[in-house]
Amino acid sequence: MTAATHSPLFPGVPDTADAVLEGLDPEQREVATTLRGPVCVLAGAGTGKTRAITHRIAYGVRAGILQPSSVLAVTFTNRAAGEMRGRLRQLGAQGVQARTFHSAALRQLQYFWPKAVGGAMPRIVDRKIQLVTDAAAGCRLRLDRGELRDVTGEIEWAKVTQTVPADYALAAAKAGRDIPRDPAEIAQLYAAYEDLKRARAVIDFEDVLLLTVGILQDRHDIADQVRAQYQHFVVDEYQDVSPLQQRLLDLWLGERDDLCVVGDASQTIYSFTGATPDHLLDFRARHPGATVVKLVRDYRSTPQVVHLANGLLAQASGRAADHRLELISQRAAGPEPVHTEYPDEPAEAEGAARRIRALFDAGVPASEIAILFRANAQSETYEQALADAGIPYQLRGAERFFDRPEVRRAIVNLRAAARFGGNDSALDGAVDLPSQVRAVLSGEGWTAQPPASSGAVRERWESLAALVHLARDFTAARADATLGDLVAELDERAGAQHAPTVQGVTLASLHSAKGLEWDVVFLVGVAEGMMPITYARTDEQIEEERRLLYVGVTRARERLHVSWALARSPGNRPSRRVSRFLDGLRPGSSAGAPRAAAAGPGGVERGVPGLAEAAPRRTQRTPARCRVCGRTLTEAGEMKLMRCEDCPSDMDEGLYERLRAWRADVAGRSGQPAFCVLTDKTMIAIAEAGPEDERELARIPGVGMRKFRRYGADVLAICAGRDPVAANGTADANSSQK
Repeated sequence: MTAATHSPLFPGVPDTADAVLEGLDPEQREVATTLRGPVCVLAGAGTGKTRAITHRIAYGVRAGILQPSSVLAVTFTNRAAGEMRGRLRQLGAQGVQARTFHSAALRQLQYFWPKAVGGAMPRIVDRKIQLVTDAAAGCRLRLDRGELRDVTGEIEWAKVTQTVPADYALAAAKAGRDIPRDPAEIAQLYAAYEDLKRARAVIDFEDVLLLTVGILQDRHDIADQVRAQYQHFVVDEYQDVSPLQQRLLDLWLGERDDLCVVGDASQTIYSFTGATPDHLLDFRARHPGATVVKLVRDYRSTPQVVHLANGLLAQASGRAADHRLELISQRAAGPEPVHTEYPDEPAEAEGAARRIRALFDAGVPASEIAILFRANAQSETYEQALADAGIPYQLRGAERFFDRPEVRRAIVNLRAAARFGGNDSALDGAVDLPSQVRAVLSGEGWTAQPPASSGAVRERWESLAALVHLARDFTAARADATLGDLVAELDERAGAQHAPTVQGVTLASLHSAKGLEWDVVFLVGVAEGMMPITYARTDEQIEEERRLLYVGVTRARERLHVSWALARSPGNRPSRRVSRFLDGLRPGSSAGAPRAAAAGPGGVERGVPGLAEAAPRRTQRTPARCRVCGRTLTEAGEMKLMRCEDCPSDMDEGLYERLRAWRADVAGRSGQPAFCVLTDKTMIAIAEAGPEDERELARIPGVGMRKFRRYGADVLAICAGRDPVAANGTADANSSQK
């Protein structure tokens, strides 16, 4: 790829091996140029570890020291492996294998199975939970859904720690596992699960590693063939290696030591899966002649964010804490992290959405904002709050970009247009590459303006819009690029799973956010019981929760918002307190402070939802209980309806239809999605309650102060059977000023 100018997304390929080293700091350069012998890179968050190791591989290849086909780079997620392949391609180091442990093992297992075992390789089960269910039934054990999930996790842990069923009970006790059933029952179920797999001639994900290890151990000729292929190894995120993965790595290496490992013990957050930082921390003991390089220059986060991150680790204990790295920010000063306390979780979600709306309106791209939480169950409240505010969002962990049906169809159509474009009337008038892409994708549903609806329709549009934006960036890097060039770029990206950016605020768990970064991060639910999580009881478990929060903090480049709620639902007793991990770090607190509600002095910004005028509405609410059966409500959708989903509805169907028609009219005239006026759940709640005055309307969940001011008179008029325009002619004016 050559061009006079290069966009940040499409940099030019370095001309020489020495050019690969340009821009590296002294420690990164040391990593890149130390190509022989064991190397251990201790890399703090944001210090450019991926940059260092990809430049290391590229420099070795470009200098002729390493053969591309002899290098195996291993990491832990398909996304990370795809990013590594994309970076290596940009550095001119094609042909290097960058894979996950499972992907690399599966490739070898498929290739050597006929020689080592014979016949067809067993099918890999997609979801082992059904097999666990059947095994439990065979053992006459009744497990609820939660127990099934937990027992499946125990089986996975046992296999990656190379624990057989007969040894499970002792191993689980020694490891301090918090197990869901009697260990003897789990061991029995584990054995039955293995028997069932053999009977059905299937294997699971962990078996891929176990079988590869078994073949390499038993067949020295095959092990020699693998070692002849790969002579240089790079392992990223080494702190998350399990005993089984380490065994596989040892077999790949044999007696050699051309190994570079990269990790940070302070980012060990997967020990519940069998991962351990011991391999990283013991590397020097296993390889006395190893070169150890520490990366502590933080290029990601501002000094203010780095200060909070360092402060979290300064209070840590345990072996990982003894090897913590003190980060040094290389960026200009930024705003201090904002700590906000809210009365309840819906208020916390509304507060985050309100701040994001302000950032969005100020020009911050939605793709540079993230809301991070401890548990996936927290997502729904924030999805609703963002939808109410008219803010696009995407859930982290959804279907991979290039596997989405609309993306696959779009690439097929772009390929056809590139091949037969001269005879395609759809391209008439398209003068450049971006306009050609827009013309082709318009047939797939892309429009210049996003759709008013949400859900699947909006997600499809966002996927196509990402391709349109990619075409624009590609043209900026290569002014003479053709549609065929773009299709080739998309093919390479699909192979590397190097997806373009999708516009939308990211909602993600802290675990799934590992390895990602945003300009603005909202860390929500940072309260005792959630951070640390309730079931973290041992010192080791609590320290892992601290590291998880550290990972969340270090995802932020410029702005960081940390918040917590004193109660789960409106009207509930404020029984929670801010996480102990923030003691001594947030304004007005001190280390080791007693477990009490946060006090006022010290600059803690109170997040009582919105304006002072909204306070009476929230304090006058009764506890969130079903108005039909009296059960306490916990789900956001049920709280909006003020009843259980399965309790009978007394909705006025005529009123609901009048509200729908009015909402469609307001949305159409103001040019905003209908759900931004009022959501369906809010309208159902109004149609069920039939409010007669402002006080009754204001008490309905989902009718915030902004919506009350803008639409309250209209809604009350509709409820009273009057014409909303006659009652309030200001709705359009107010909407147009949004």
